[in-house]
Amino acid sequence: MNSADATEIVLPGKVEPTDFQIRHRTLAAPAPGHVLLRMEATGVSFAEQQMRRGTYYDQPPFPFVLGYDVVGTVTAAGPGVDPATVGRRYAVVTKTGAWASLLDVEAADLLPVPAGLDPAAVEAVLVNGITAWQMLHRTAKVSPGATVVVLGANGGVGTTLVQLARDAGCTVIGTASARHHDLVRGLGATPVDYRDPALYDRIRELAPDGVDAVFDHVGGDGLAKSWELLRRRGTLVQYGTASARDNGGAVSQLPVMAAFARLTMWNALPNGRHAHFFNFWAGKRNVDTFRARLREDLDAVLSRLADGVLVPRIAARFPLSEAAAAMTLAETRTVAGKVIILPDA
Repeated sequence: MNSADATEIVLPGKVEPTDFQIRHRTLAAPAPGHVLLRMEATGVSFAEQQMRRGTYYDQPPFPFVLGYDVVGTVTAAGPGVDPATVGRRYAVVTKTGAWASLLDVEAADLLPVPAGLDPAAVEAVLVNGITAWQMLHRTAKVSPGATVVVLGANGGVGTTLVQLARDAGCTVIGTASARHHDLVRGLGATPVDYRDPALYDRIRELAPDGVDAVFDHVGGDGLAKSWELLRRRGTLVQYGTASARDNGGAVSQLPVMAAFARLTMWNALPNGRHAHFFNFWAGKRNVDTFRARLREDLDAVLSRLADGVLVPRIAARFPLSEAAAAMTLAETRTVAGKVIILPDA
């Protein structure tokens, strides 16, 4: 196969989005076990926002290409790869490198995407959907009839959590600012204003016997209050540390370490409750099991997307060449849903 040209968005250092660099380069034919994937949709997540500030755990040294995940079509397969992959659509969780018109990925990392699904819709629920599914069904192991609390129910993971929890037969209480209450209510959850000083009292009024699970992306001092909401055998899942961000959005590592210590301590208590810190990349050391789990869980998410049970929230769409504007909008935190990046026309 001949080489192919790619356009990439490079993060040269700790810079403002306006200083992102657009790079054009030629990709060689794929090596054994690799494919070339033509990007059809990628997006902006909090991970890229942290990387811009140099605060994401284990990010590569500058410069590098941003992009946590991608949906695209295979255009070429290297030796040892099933030729039938060419022309088919797949998703890949890359952590970096997805903000590109064409990228080289390992064939083993390809996650099949059913024909007929909108690539932007798949992108909107890709990592958010896998994260929500795994927290609900692998970590909290929710059952029909459970009552769960979703903090930040208007966010990318939050809206997905609410929808998947409702699909699992759960009653959902979701926190959000008052302007997002109609959205949360429309997803099937009971909204509570996260700015209310009596927030946790309001939740107890709605669930006086306690709740079966709390999904907390905030951490900080409120984590103990989330823990106290649980009934016996309930589960607290912390999946973020929003309270640890400084004014620039960077995350201090000390509060994160403190959260780990508290979760460990709570798990040792003889009260039947459980506390977990969700890490998307947990289990990556056993790479075959990790990949199989991603495929299984994304299949479950995409089947619900296809059935209309899961409705993606897309805040805006930008062409790849305007990735800086996409990042700027996402960092305002004023939009509901995911900011999507598409190929240039």
